[in-house]
Amino acid sequence: MTAVLSARGLVKRYGQVTALDGADFDLLPGEVLAVIGDNGAGKSSLIKALTGAIQPDQGQISLDGKVVHFRSPIDARRNGIETVYQDLAVAPALDIASNLFLGRELRRSGVLGHVFRLLDKPRMRTEAAQHMDELKIGLRSLTQRVETLSGGQRQGVAVARAAAWARHVVIMDEPTAALGVKESGQVLDLIARVRDRGLPVVLISHNMPQVFEIADRIHVQRLGRRAAVVDPADYSMSDVVAIMTGAIRVEDERAVVVDTEAAAAAGVTEDRDHPRTREKNS
Repeated sequence: MTAVLSARGLVKRYGQVTALDGADFDLLPGEVLAVIGDNGAGKSSLIKALTGAIQPDQGQISLDGKVVHFRSPIDARRNGIETVYQDLAVAPALDIASNLFLGRELRRSGVLGHVFRLLDKPRMRTEAAQHMDELKIGLRSLTQRVETLSGGQRQGVAVARAAAWARHVVIMDEPTAALGVKESGQVLDLIARVRDRGLPVVLISHNMPQVFEIADRIHVQRLGRRAAVVDPADYSMSDVVAIMTGAIRVEDERAVVVDTEAAAAAGVTEDRDHPRTREKNS
């Protein structure tokens, strides 16, 4: 299966600090891929490289199997990659429809649009309502200012905007970080609906229970590179935490314990008969 978005050997240095050290990445069609890792693992640098916010010193990025060079986030957006950032980047004083078309406003036809630059607000509201309905985001009125919405509803607007314009990938950076339990659940449902529409989703998150609830695969980033990609059905949270910390290493789709004490601290119990885990040099 050809990856929708992939990277090979990405390197990014900031002076003496190496943020990415030969990082690989693969996002498959129609999946939610969670990207996790400890602080300093290179998650942010990886996502910034994939979205054109930074340019890697080495390596290459491919979109639908073709090598691409994103010089800016605008380049990535032009190629159908939309990102929902943790701070949402919505305009609180504007209404919902205006936020969905922010930077892509529709002009009225004829002289009114071409000369006087008047916006076609009725059409924008109609199309915005269609996008919101497709994702089952219920709001009282599209003429509401975003500043009147709850945190979960604002996140819904940001996600709907990304899904409306993305042709290839939607990337979400900690979408539930500032939300309560109920609103977080609503956002996870929204992510699932985006995936079910055929758009693959990259989810950057520190929330392990949410990762295991929604992700089809988990990309573990460690020390600037990909440590493993695992199926949450085959690995426990303790296993994944141990991979993040280097207590176990994945070899040939099996987890090898390399630090017994650290593995035990992460909650991993060595078991020679376990299909996933074996001792090093066993």
